Amino acid sequence: MFSDPVLLGLVDEVSGLLLSQRKKLVTAESCTGGLISALITERAGSSSIFERGYVTYCNAAKQTLLGVPLQVLETQGAVSAECAEAMAIGALRNSRAAISVSVTGIAGPGGATPQKPVGLVYIAVATDSFCKAKEFKFAGSRSEIRAASCRESLMFLIERLAPTQTA
Repeated sequence: MFSDPVLLGLVDEVSGLLLSQRKKLVTAESCTGGLISALITERAGSSSIFERGYVTYCNAAKQTLLGVPLQVLETQGAVSAECAEAMAIGALRNSRAAISVSVTGIAGPGGATPQKPVGLVYIAVATDSFCKAKEFKFAGSRSEIRAASCRESLMFLIERLAPTQTA
């Protein structure tokens, strides 16, 4: 994964945007297990743009470290837009970062239900004035789903950080 030129290019773009805006990133990861944090910190100089990362694989960690409400976990589940947004907000609140990204999903091969199949992933980005989750349905092996989740997380960060283009 650390040699994937697409992922490394996205990391460079995210890093450049954060650096130019003097912002730091915090991550809250479940199904990616810290891979986004590892990708970001693989780059020299990452301490100037990366504040911290949370790997909250179990529900108890989501609650205690990020403040995800029990009600969200019980009614919507850990794999939901609501949980992804709560993770992103919690990571931001529990850090000094300006932007957060969270990922929660089912990388497989097990753990799926008919309502929540393998490959279902929610990614959220939050700032002080913004929070939005996106739903993705990835196909492939566990590794491919995790890599796709990292790719889309980085692309979502770029989308949020990039200056608005005007005509």
